[in-house]
Amino acid sequence: MLRQISRNIQQKARFATAVPAPQTKPEILYTGLFINNEWVKSSDGKTFKTENPATGQPIADVQQAGKADVDIAVKAAKDAFKLGSPWRKMDASQRGYLLSKLADLVERDRNYLASLETLDNGKPYTAAYYGDVQMVINNLRYYAGWADKSHGLVLPMDGNYFAYTRHEPVGVCGQIIPWNFPLLMASWKLGPALAAGCTVVMKPAEQTPLTALYLAQLVKEAGFPEGVVNMLPGFGDAGAALVDHPDIDKIAFTGSTEVGKLIQRNSAGTVKRITLELGGKSPNIIFADTDLERAVEVAHFALFFNMGQCCCAGSRTFVEDKIYDKFVELAAERAKKRVVGDPFKPETEQGPQIDAEQQNRILSLIESGKKQGAKLVAGGGRGSDTGYFVQPTVFSDVKDNMDIATTEIFGPVQQILKFSQLDEVVERANNSEYGLAAAVFTQDIDKANYVVQRLRAGTVWVNDYNVLSNQVPFGGYKQSGIGRENGPYGINNYTEVKAVITKLKEKTT
Repeated sequence: MLRQISRNIQQKARFATAVPAPQTKPEILYTGLFINNEWVKSSDGKTFKTENPATGQPIADVQQAGKADVDIAVKAAKDAFKLGSPWRKMDASQRGYLLSKLADLVERDRNYLASLETLDNGKPYTAAYYGDVQMVINNLRYYAGWADKSHGLVLPMDGNYFAYTRHEPVGVCGQIIPWNFPLLMASWKLGPALAAGCTVVMKPAEQTPLTALYLAQLVKEAGFPEGVVNMLPGFGDAGAALVDHPDIDKIAFTGSTEVGKLIQRNSAGTVKRITLELGGKSPNIIFADTDLERAVEVAHFALFFNMGQCCCAGSRTFVEDKIYDKFVELAAERAKKRVVGDPFKPETEQGPQIDAEQQNRILSLIESGKKQGAKLVAGGGRGSDTGYFVQPTVFSDVKDNMDIATTEIFGPVQQILKFSQLDEVVERANNSEYGLAAAVFTQDIDKANYVVQRLRAGTVWVNDYNVLSNQVPFGGYKQSGIGRENGPYGINNYTEVKAVITKLKEKTT
């Protein structure tokens, strides 16, 4: 889906009239805490600033949730989940209708939401409009269809018994989402949870709270009962309070592996169900028999999409020695042509990094690459005097043990490594603590299947990259996470399976 959307972006960006003009100064309507379908201030009066990463200037002051606010929101979600509540008595098909209504409202406000995402996150408006917001609409409609289809089985149990299973909602869910795809990650969490019948307390990232807060208002407008969805902007202490809270039944988190480990550790005390979608250092393996020019372009998209701020980015580009030099030459040329600048302009391919901290971290890793002997063939510095831009950067002659080859950079830095043997590259590709995604480019289907079966990654693409769909599960091996999002696997994360066994006088077949 992302690849198709990318093609749409590239085609339509040539025509300013093909996409509604962005609202370069969208009105900021909601900055509070959303609890019980009401907008309230934080208990202690604290606020924080969210800023425009393209300029470094503040956008708005946002209410900052603390532990006391988490307690209030969790109680609201728990009350909404009580037996006999409007939400618990609601027909599953009606839950699906509400999700469909929410999708309709997102579609109605698509231009505003894309503009707000660009302002608060820095991603190009065309990407937000054709990519993020469209995928939100698709995701909500997909899970609307699942609401009345997550059912159990009748089981042929031995003896005079009638046995069946029920899929019941896991309960009150704490959901913590990242800053790289704020609106999309909100829908990836809300869609399956609400379809399953759970209630939610969500904490958006402090860097990018605005679209999640607007989405909360649309939840109310769609007609969801009070307390079903609660939105708490804030910092790590609010997330920690969610994880620690005894009335939270499940935690869903997307973010760094380091924080994921803390969540897993802190969830143990109450044996919470957890799903974690964490970091990656994904291998993109390109054999000499592939279409070279297309492989260069797709590998460019695999790494530089969303300013490199993508957990499944193809950040270790392995290229067979027979075509290595030509690939590096073409990759450097493509990076130098990448349009970096104002994310509201239709021709812009790359906006700023999320904040100064991330920009400085990326620049530091670029310096380490140079010091450790990698060859800088494109970029390598700041992209602008204002804002948090980084030049599209390409390294060749990268070795497996260099920092840039082992650390998740999360920025526009492509590392190109050389290989000569098939089994050698498979072993090197798997030699990572991560296992989120991978890709293989070859014209030989036997070679492709051989590699696919040996790569330890949750998603493996063949002759493409970043193809994501609501119907297909997404998640990682090893330290890239636990569980899967999207597809039927996504809704399974939010259900408990109850076995019911009834004694019969006599059983008939």
